[in-house]
Amino acid sequence: MLTIYLILKKKERLLFLRPLSPDALKESIITLGASFIKLAQVLATRADFFTPPYLEQLKSLHDDLPPMNQKDFEVVYKNAFETLIFEHFDNEPIASASIGQVHIGYIAGQKVAVKLRRLGIKERVKADISIISFFNRLFRPLFSHYTKNSIEAVITEFAKMILEEVSMNRELQNLQKFSAMYAKSGIRFPVPLVDYCSDDALVMSFEEGFRFDDKERLLSENIDFREIIGKLISFYTEQMLLKGYFHADPHPGNLLINPQGELILLDFGMVKTIPNDTRIAIIELIKAANERDCELYISASKRLGTIAYEAPKAELALLSERMFDIFGNENLSSENMQKLAFEVLNSTKDLPFKLPQEAIYILRVSAIIEGLGTTYIENFNGIKDILPILQENIPKALGAQEGLLEMLIKEFKSIPLTIRDIKSSLKQISDGELKVELSLNQLEWLTKEVKDYFKPILLSFTLLLGGIFCLLYDPNFKELALVLFSLGVARLIFK
Repeated sequence: MLTIYLILKKKERLLFLRPLSPDALKESIITLGASFIKLAQVLATRADFFTPPYLEQLKSLHDDLPPMNQKDFEVVYKNAFETLIFEHFDNEPIASASIGQVHIGYIAGQKVAVKLRRLGIKERVKADISIISFFNRLFRPLFSHYTKNSIEAVITEFAKMILEEVSMNRELQNLQKFSAMYAKSGIRFPVPLVDYCSDDALVMSFEEGFRFDDKERLLSENIDFREIIGKLISFYTEQMLLKGYFHADPHPGNLLINPQGELILLDFGMVKTIPNDTRIAIIELIKAANERDCELYISASKRLGTIAYEAPKAELALLSERMFDIFGNENLSSENMQKLAFEVLNSTKDLPFKLPQEAIYILRVSAIIEGLGTTYIENFNGIKDILPILQENIPKALGAQEGLLEMLIKEFKSIPLTIRDIKSSLKQISDGELKVELSLNQLEWLTKEVKDYFKPILLSFTLLLGGIFCLLYDPNFKELALVLFSLGVARLIFK
């Protein structure tokens, strides 16, 4: 953690402590296990954060980890395939990641990819979650209300995600649903051989291609990276804004490009659904950022849940303007851009920012895609390079893929329903039955305010009752009773 902190802050040391070497950092992460490898994989895409030696080691965390030993491999293979089904099977894996490893096999003349789940990985992941949860409980009192909730959301969602990811049956279901939903997207997906799959193994077609971040190969094949990154962003726009069902782990080991320039998506262990209200909030955020509309940006952020309901609009508007100026400045280098952004965020650390569960994977995917962009495009950033592509897709996300006439007909048909709703509301007002609904953000704020109000009162009465109890228990404790009683009164007055 200290190493990553020093690297992000571009510092050579903290007091007498220096960061780990690239090799040592990688080995430490591997030693910590699958859960920590998953967290580190996001960092492996950030060419703007890490120097090439660190990047090279972190990139290997995607699919170049130590494989299972022979004994574990034999146990998993036997559990997955009770009878020999392969004409040929390579025992040496071509890729080895935190959850499983991939082998090449041949069935009826077809080359297939076989993903085997690591032996005992589910139990190790559960142990990791217990450790992380323990430290969260231990340090929870040190954090503010919103920081506590954000950390809790991250841990809860991370635990749920990684437990789903260790199931090959779950990944098979995700792959089938995803392939059907995005069959016309122009993106290639592996085809599963369902009869040979189990909870320990996923057998699928072998897709030929090279890694998304293989810059030399990409250039040698004369493939336009801007076109590829545009295709990737457009595809994720379709997933997150149109369909609300998206692949949440697009790291370079899961993204291949073939010589024809086709994008191939692998590994469907982490697939998420975005609720409709969250999807609409994201659309508004994109529109606001592209048009530098601070008021819409703030209201959309509050609906998304990343900013608390009671956050001051004036300070947030100033923050938004400053961030728009930084990320819209094409003359700034990537490093200076980050430095300025960190300084601005650091100056607003007391504002009530939050990280709800729905936003965790959206931010993760955004960070990975932006990181991939920095590999090829100098000063690549989300505001300048990604937002215009997203903006082009907003009309489709809002249902404007039909022609103008179809849209007008659709709106015209909804008029009777709108009139009925207005009549119903007017009747409720006249009958005195109008109801007001509070949003989850408002309820959270009210809950927090009530707790903050009654907490000192409860402590005061506890101290007062403690003083009375001391007097009743033993009159000789009158000095202690007086102290407790005085503290209770003082706490009540100066709450």
